[in-house]
Amino acid sequence: MNLSWIQQAVLFLTAAVIAVPLFKRLGVGAVLGYLVAGMVIGPRVFGFISDVDSILHFAELGVVLLLFVIGLELQPSRLWALRRPVFGLGSAQVVITGLILAGAGFMFGLPATPALMVGLSLSLSSTALALQMLAEKKQLTTQHGRAAFAVLLFQDLAAIPMLAIFALLGGEGMAHGWNWLGLLKTMTVIVAVIGGGRWLLRPYLRLVASANSHEVFIAATLLVVMGTALLMQQAGLSMALGSFLAGVLLADSEYRHELEADIEPFKGLLLGLFFIAVGMSTDLRLVVEQPLVILGLTLGLMAIKALVLYGLARLTKHIHSSAVNLALNISHGGEFAFVLFGIAVGAHALDQATADMLIVVVSLSMVATPLLATLNEKWLKIGYGTIESRAFDSIEPREHRVIIAGFGRVGQVVGRTLRMKKILFTALEANSEQVDFVRKFGNKTYFGDASRLDLLRAARADLAEIFVLAIDDVDASVKTAEMVRKHYPHLKIYARARNRVHAYRLMDAGVDKIIRETFLSSIELARDILVGLGHSAADAEESVRRFRKHDEALFATQHKVYKDEAQLIATARQGVEELERLFEQDADQIK
Repeated sequence: MNLSWIQQAVLFLTAAVIAVPLFKRLGVGAVLGYLVAGMVIGPRVFGFISDVDSILHFAELGVVLLLFVIGLELQPSRLWALRRPVFGLGSAQVVITGLILAGAGFMFGLPATPALMVGLSLSLSSTALALQMLAEKKQLTTQHGRAAFAVLLFQDLAAIPMLAIFALLGGEGMAHGWNWLGLLKTMTVIVAVIGGGRWLLRPYLRLVASANSHEVFIAATLLVVMGTALLMQQAGLSMALGSFLAGVLLADSEYRHELEADIEPFKGLLLGLFFIAVGMSTDLRLVVEQPLVILGLTLGLMAIKALVLYGLARLTKHIHSSAVNLALNISHGGEFAFVLFGIAVGAHALDQATADMLIVVVSLSMVATPLLATLNEKWLKIGYGTIESRAFDSIEPREHRVIIAGFGRVGQVVGRTLRMKKILFTALEANSEQVDFVRKFGNKTYFGDASRLDLLRAARADLAEIFVLAIDDVDASVKTAEMVRKHYPHLKIYARARNRVHAYRLMDAGVDKIIRETFLSSIELARDILVGLGHSAADAEESVRRFRKHDEALFATQHKVYKDEAQLIATARQGVEELERLFEQDADQIK
């Protein structure tokens, strides 16, 4: 079916809008929704789209933008810190998995050279799929999330020499020897990208930003990403690697957050299109004709990769749950295998029928991965528990009067004040990186999720007097409050709230004292502004006192109706009118 580009665009958007919310409601994630939508509208089912290859090539820009955003999150110092997992764990995974899969291919009748090419191709995983899954579950910063990123980064790097090796293994490149001129060109481009990015990108963005045009800055951002990707492609390298390098070079710049915000909408749409294109490329005819063979190959591929990943993770001191999560998230095949299979077929090292079957296996493994991860998370729970490197730190059995949950901006101020008064406290923090950072400055902080009853027991909450709830995440804060109130009703809970709704939910949980984190600072700022406008200090103090008293009364009233939007709006309007009358009466008295 030949559709115009606008018809295809409408079709893709319709498929995404229907499939993604449905699959997210089913609890299996957006990625699977995109993949299934692609299968349905692709040439193997309804046949709305026939030219899948051109769409797949265009949609690869989504992967390019994804790697740029990831690069923005990795400062060069952090990237250097990852060198061991990247070149240690990553290289071991590619080599071991590739050799095992090559051996399996040889046993199934493939000659040695094609078997090696197949094994290396299948050792790669989908960077886009794995990182999107981890991002959806907010697991990119966990131990298995960082390990997955390191392995995927090495795979992207390893794909570059594979392109050249496959041409040589196919026989076409051996007669001409190594292309030293091409190698020199490649190294020159890499050096130019790193050097140019280091010295030219910031002045370039500063010049563009001086135009004070948001649209122009977005265009400049896209030019940086696509220009770097194009340079890398011209050198025979991965476009995604080029955009990743550009992101890393801008990671510590003053424009990092604006760049990420500008790229995000394009990245989301194109990444969704990429997954749809992968779904469309799946040849379901082979699944119908040879279901047992395809199913066996798919499960075999995922099982081998998962076992290798689990074993390597355990050898590198991952706990059981982290190793299981790593194995589940990147045990699938990758989209780069499509490219490598194409090169192998073109070099007459692999026949087209075998390549088609392997493409289906890779595609189905990408479909099965989010399903398997969800199945394990919701029902099987194999190795599923805490996803961090440790459940919680062992806590010294001291009888501290205060427990602080959340040792970030608010918790640290409270802790420093207590320390000044020599009041002992136990600080709990769920972010392991924050714990390690705070400990560098001599602060004794323990890692662990404060909503866990076993952690509260270890912290001797039964002997404490006050529980300071300073957790930043709203849902985690409310969950912790409910846990403390249920199991330790004697504790007085003093909590920070991000906003009014957060405060209402904490009140529902029975929290004794709640401070809205921006309220008091805003009151103080308003008082200083009144003084700056010429009001006397006493008048300014009285005005903000009246406002605070009125707002706290309104706050208590709205807590009773905050779940009813109509009543909430009505009480807010009534409160504004009452406050205006109050200040008008003050003005009349002054006159």
